[in-house]
Amino acid sequence: MPESPYLVIDPERVRANYRTLDAAVTVGTRIRYAVKAAPVAELITLLAAEGAEFDVASIGEIDQCLGLGVAPERLCYGNPIKKSAHIARAFALGVRRYAFDTEDDLDRIAEFAPGSEVECRFLSSAPQSRTPFGTKFGCAPAEALRLLVRARDLGLEVGGPYFHVGSQQLDPAAWRIGIEQAGEIVKALADKNIAVGAVNVGGGLPISYADAAPELDAIAAAISGAAAEFLPAATGLIVEPGRALVGNAGTVHAEVVGVRFAPDGRRWVYLDIGRYNGMAETENEYIAYRFVTDRDGDPVSEAVVAGPTCDGDDVLYQRTKVLLPTTLRAGDRIQILHTGAYTASYSSVSFNGFPPLTVHVSGAERE
Repeated sequence: MPESPYLVIDPERVRANYRTLDAAVTVGTRIRYAVKAAPVAELITLLAAEGAEFDVASIGEIDQCLGLGVAPERLCYGNPIKKSAHIARAFALGVRRYAFDTEDDLDRIAEFAPGSEVECRFLSSAPQSRTPFGTKFGCAPAEALRLLVRARDLGLEVGGPYFHVGSQQLDPAAWRIGIEQAGEIVKALADKNIAVGAVNVGGGLPISYADAAPELDAIAAAISGAAAEFLPAATGLIVEPGRALVGNAGTVHAEVVGVRFAPDGRRWVYLDIGRYNGMAETENEYIAYRFVTDRDGDPVSEAVVAGPTCDGDDVLYQRTKVLLPTTLRAGDRIQILHTGAYTASYSSVSFNGFPPLTVHVSGAERE
């Protein structure tokens, strides 16, 4: 048995998730996997074979995909925050698609990746998601229109407008709102003789954790319905799932390090995995993972769940009601379900000396 903690990912579940999404979305929709969710070589290779494109956030992810045989034409450098040197290197490696949300980044793309296709990310009016971006990314829709016109004038190919409704978005109407705003940009561009091939509706497709999420069919229907209503018939769609493809394909295997009753009487359960070696998405308790133990069936009570480091912020849940068996003891095994996305990729290098989360792929093993 591998040393705890570790993550096990089932690639066949990822394949099934991809095919389910492909069947649910409008015919011709391009699926672009957000590599940052789980940059696991076996998954990238599998999704490439299924026909996916790839949303890459850095030169590191570009190098990884290219090293695995993914053609550069299938990559989009989707991070709006990037150095000029990294744009130039990506271009030299054959990447010809870029996202941006500022005039400065657009000018640098024009200089260092001339003739490339660009998508402008605007900040949609969608409701807040479970793990929101805030206003870190995206310009105003009117600014996106201006910048895409400028992109044409700079000799770049206009891909189209791009929005993201926020990670783990639980309201299907969010995509309708974004597509309606994107549609206004597309129509205004058409008036300036700029044709848009596709609108990028981003990621944010949710999965169920301790609380239920809308079914994929409901979200796909909202996207398809909005596209039919607000976009010209010739305008395609791009969707950038990460969590929806890999989230439910992973299970973290962990161990109870200790149990303590604090002076206020609350029970604390300490695990060998915490916010710095895989559980980063428990920040603000946005994501409520489900736990399975070998003592399930015993009486339960509320517990504060914390990680192993000596950092006071390394607490997973203290407001969220987590019920765990009262019989839990040090050394007991515990599984954390649906942890395939944003766990290993969020691990610190060696905070407090704890190593990053190890990944094992069903049918193969890798670090």
